Amino acid sequence: MSRIPRERTNPAGKRPGKTGRTGKDAPAVEPLNIVHGALPSREVILRFIADHPQKASKRELAKAFGLKGDNRVELKHMLQELEQEGMLQKNRKSLIRPGALPPVTVLDITTRDKDGDLIGRPAEWPEDQGVAPAVAIRQQSPAGRQGKGKAPVAGLGDRILAKIFPAVDRGGPAYTARIIKVIDRRRGASMGVFRIAPGGGGRLLPIERRGEEMVIDPDFTGGATDGDLVEVEIARLGRFGLPRAKVLSVVGSVGSEKAISMIAIHAHGIPHVFPPAVIAEADAAKPTSMSHREDWRDVPLITIDPADAKDHDDAVYAQLDPSPDNPGGVIVTVAIADVSWYVRPNSPLDREALKRGNSVYFPDRVVPMLPERISNDLCSLKEGVDRPALAVRMSFSGEGRKIGHTFHRIMMKSAAKLSYQQAQAAIDGKPDDQTGPMLEPILKPLWHAYEVMKRGRDRRQPLELDMPERKILLKPDGTVDRVVVPPRLDAHKLIEEMMIQANVCAAETLEKKRQPLIYRIHDGPTLAKQEILREFLATLGISLAKGGNMRANNFNGILAKADGTPHQTMVSEMVLRSQSQAIYGPENIGHFGLNLMKYAHFTSPIRRYADLIVHRALVGSLGFGEGGITPEEEAALDDIAAEISTFERRAMAAERETVDRLIAHHLSGRVGEEFAGRVSGVTKSGLFIALPDYGADGFVPISTLGSDYFIYDEAHQALSGERTGLGFRLGDSVTVKLAEAIPLAGALRFEMISEGREMPAAVRSFHKAGRRDRGQVRKKPGTRPPRGRH
Repeated sequence: MSRIPRERTNPAGKRPGKTGRTGKDAPAVEPLNIVHGALPSREVILRFIADHPQKASKRELAKAFGLKGDNRVELKHMLQELEQEGMLQKNRKSLIRPGALPPVTVLDITTRDKDGDLIGRPAEWPEDQGVAPAVAIRQQSPAGRQGKGKAPVAGLGDRILAKIFPAVDRGGPAYTARIIKVIDRRRGASMGVFRIAPGGGGRLLPIERRGEEMVIDPDFTGGATDGDLVEVEIARLGRFGLPRAKVLSVVGSVGSEKAISMIAIHAHGIPHVFPPAVIAEADAAKPTSMSHREDWRDVPLITIDPADAKDHDDAVYAQLDPSPDNPGGVIVTVAIADVSWYVRPNSPLDREALKRGNSVYFPDRVVPMLPERISNDLCSLKEGVDRPALAVRMSFSGEGRKIGHTFHRIMMKSAAKLSYQQAQAAIDGKPDDQTGPMLEPILKPLWHAYEVMKRGRDRRQPLELDMPERKILLKPDGTVDRVVVPPRLDAHKLIEEMMIQANVCAAETLEKKRQPLIYRIHDGPTLAKQEILREFLATLGISLAKGGNMRANNFNGILAKADGTPHQTMVSEMVLRSQSQAIYGPENIGHFGLNLMKYAHFTSPIRRYADLIVHRALVGSLGFGEGGITPEEEAALDDIAAEISTFERRAMAAERETVDRLIAHHLSGRVGEEFAGRVSGVTKSGLFIALPDYGADGFVPISTLGSDYFIYDEAHQALSGERTGLGFRLGDSVTVKLAEAIPLAGALRFEMISEGREMPAAVRSFHKAGRRDRGQVRKKPGTRPPRGRH
């Protein structure tokens, strides 16, 4: 058995950067010694996965090592142990080292190396994993591999979907990549605010927290005026001084309405203008016929949505089950807009929808996945208008167990368009002119069905994290008016549970038909994250059982123990941080948070491409006529899942950054004022402080906390003074003063007003034990506080 080279086994799973030694000067890496048919050691498995990410599934590993029978079972157990210990993590159907790139990744081509070859980096990369790894792009010949077909060719600034391979040359980037397809062209432009400089030309002020200023020569201003939001490209880099840039386009005044969200749209490369061919196809679309459809226009389906919703893609109806075999049971019908009829595979509409992946929602605008002609008109289930839909009729027993379901392609006519507040008010005894006549025949049966379904949900025990969602209300000029926390109504929960069950039915039906599909998957917390949570909970006297078979109800028990205590918010946040992120994938691993074995997104095809794929799969596998999934789509499901998962993260980041910028802009005139806040994060560098009244957070650098030496205790999530014993823990209520607001970066910097509180005995004993290797951080007198948020 060969010894594993050190760079293969570092905790992040990354290789070192350039060492200055390449070719013959680089130390040789020992070849992997594989004994065919023998169970490999843990170290050999980790080395093999690092070297062969494309063969990192359980099936491929067993095949590579020639394992059969009991050895395959042992391999499965070994992989589970490595995953629980944080040495491996799942990425759709493959296993990867933590911090490593998955076998298929979306890359942005950002630069060239000294030989002129293209270098890319992952389009989305977690900030807590440091700098994103570089990837050398392998350009193929125009004829493609083996001379077949036409190979995609990419250039600087492009976004690509790529197959990832570990690099052979240790002197260069850690990975190489083969282009699968080019997703978007010319993303090399940067964005910033143009400021006129004395004597002509100007400066570009960056909009990103880690950006740098650039000089713009007088000949390259592109007609920009002071305060304009502009796109630029670097014209020249020098060894000394700031980079020089050229204005490519003027987006608009940074003080104008909707400029804040436009920053995020451009910074993340979110497509927001539909090409003419897409608009033309949407405008030419005609209402569908009754071909292959059942006539359900007499079924009183209704839509319940936010009051300001412009598209309505789901409708519901419920009734008692008349079958004597199901006493106390109910029948729930969910109808979803039939987008698959209008958006056909590989059409201009379809290609643009995949390019976007999902609609993106900002406080001041929506960037839709589909043009308004489709999303707000032909596929919107408008009241009193014939509309095509896919419907699922579900039967539940009196105990809330789903006992059967059927899918139908239908023509429907919505009986009413209601808001959540309107429907809830009617149930609460305050019906209006519209809901009054609907109360007995439609609304009360819906609420009764929800009560029945809730019995099944309570028995299933999904993860019940009740974190308040804040909504920013804007003034007419696009600035912040106020931040509110909308009430969580039973009407919201009713629609949510009915949509969840419809999604389960879609996954079950397609699995039964052996139809490939894209699942919505959510893995359980890794053992490493569980251990961090376990240590933290122990400081509060709350126990968390060890082992890899955690269920959602284990976390619900923790939340119940913290309910009503001063630690409630703190525990909820730590449980949330321990969870994995839900993604899309063609291989099913279940949904941990919902505690479901089969789950696929089906209920929002207007705003999510994953749902459109599921609709096509249902149409094709159930023989519902035109618009079914194609063999080409089935073959590309792995790539599609990788793309739309990346685009979902892109949308989330853009939405979050827009809120940060809006709030920073809102508070920029209140520097020096004091605010009530809560410690929402503890790091070696300082404290993150959330302002509950504003839905914003900022940073208190450790260098401004006081004259004491502060020690970071990860287990207790605390920063505490070595001399005084006073400090701050996650969840503490504090008073802070706003020291700096940077609207373009969405950054707030605070100074701590509160003195801190006496730390628990366990934290003080942590000091005395001299365990500062876990993260001692001292205030350095005279250092300048970092700017903005870290």
